[in-house]
Amino acid sequence: MKFILILTFFITFNWSAQSFPIPKDNKAYFDIIRKNKVIGYVETSFDKEGDNLIVTTVVDIEVKAFFVKVYDFSQNSKEIWLNDEFIEFEGHTDFEDEREYFITGIDKNDNFYASGMDGELILNKDILPLNYWNKDILSEKEVFDTQKGIVRKITVQKAEDEIITINDKKIKTDKFFLEASTNPKDKGPFPKYTLWYAKNGELLKFKFKNWKDKKEVITQRVNWDQ
Repeated sequence: MKFILILTFFITFNWSAQSFPIPKDNKAYFDIIRKNKVIGYVETSFDKEGDNLIVTTVVDIEVKAFFVKVYDFSQNSKEIWLNDEFIEFEGHTDFEDEREYFITGIDKNDNFYASGMDGELILNKDILPLNYWNKDILSEKEVFDTQKGIVRKITVQKAEDEIITINDKKIKTDKFFLEASTNPKDKGPFPKYTLWYAKNGELLKFKFKNWKDKKEVITQRVNWDQ
């Protein structure tokens, strides 16, 4: 069983230098749900180091059938932002098969130099990471997929506002559909995502349908208390 999981998203402090929102306690927690069962989590924290914002994300997924592990996935990543600009990345992604990627990227000499699944890349210095928390990506044509260290073209469609329920609270949200290009080395097509944002810009929920077993995988905010 394989999931196409692009769970590389997230968050930024409410400092004057930053344009995207930060949760009150500087952390965001999400459950990952499949077939009404929690199969993993996403945890993102935000720390100030000098003038830099450090965004650290941990993704951990494990699926069992009759107490036997049939799928696992993990990702650890660190984004560095300075004055509202994405300047550096370091990450490690471990898939359920033999695929394992160590991803790096850094702004230098008016370019963004990255390394990942496709080797060394020289990208536009203004490229943004595929980080669903940062709503600004929805205005981009290309993004840096930090799960694999590659560039993907994206298309985004705004849907009608929708009221969703989290922690027994009804929340009016901005809803979007996102699709992205597929890399020849991908094991399957990039899934179509649905994303829901609170009116203050914080990501609350997203989902996609696994191309192989057609099951929905939902990632939903846990520590939302507004």
